[in-house]
Amino acid sequence: MLIELQNPAVLSRIVEIISELVNEVRIKVDESGLSITAMDPANVSLVGFKLPKKSFSRFEAGAETLGVNLDNLKQILKRCGSGSSLLMEKKENTLEIQIRDRIKRNFVLSLIDIEGNDIDFKSKTERMEFSSSVELNSIDFVDSIEDCSIVSDSCSFIIENEKFIIEAKGLNSARAEFSGDEARIKAENCRSKYSLEYLQKFTKGAKLCDKSLLEFANDHPLKLEFRNEFMELKFVLAPRVETED
Repeated sequence: MLIELQNPAVLSRIVEIISELVNEVRIKVDESGLSITAMDPANVSLVGFKLPKKSFSRFEAGAETLGVNLDNLKQILKRCGSGSSLLMEKKENTLEIQIRDRIKRNFVLSLIDIEGNDIDFKSKTERMEFSSSVELNSIDFVDSIEDCSIVSDSCSFIIENEKFIIEAKGLNSARAEFSGDEARIKAENCRSKYSLEYLQKFTKGAKLCDKSLLEFANDHPLKLEFRNEFMELKFVLAPRVETED
């Protein structure tokens, strides 16, 4: 396996985001490109990332699975500058990483065995039913989540009278309301509550794309998708269901 990226900034940013959820992952490289699927240790969230083959300037790979420590990989990728290119080559039980800019810098990352079964994002999510779909500007979505985080540790996604509402209530409250003028809304009335701790981690991915796609239903998991022509990043987040004492 030998692959090269002329602009490794996106990969570096995604690895940083995923490392906030899990410590170790399997990176799969095959004829379609590079992908990562992982579930956080609390089984609350699922992440799926794809970097298609066309994103690479050089791509020589069959079907490889690379077990890596994300903190270690993250620190190496942070060494890439704005004009750097990144070359990764698997050799036996190591991943050789070369950063090319003014000079060539070489790193060797030991590959590790990851416990547990492989996770397939599509098979995990294909049976989920979402009654509501909302597409909105990423900057508006990020701002709304940040507003809610000021007043609470969770927020509700609400569809009401053909409007999409993001709302948090504690001692204080925050609310953002979107009509069909600000968002593409295909939905039925519903409400579901989610952890802001996780949403704040996810929305770091929203900053890489102009649009954010949200799918949810009444007290059901949330599916978030951030996509452009060069990458695809998806999350699933379990709802926070209120229980009576």
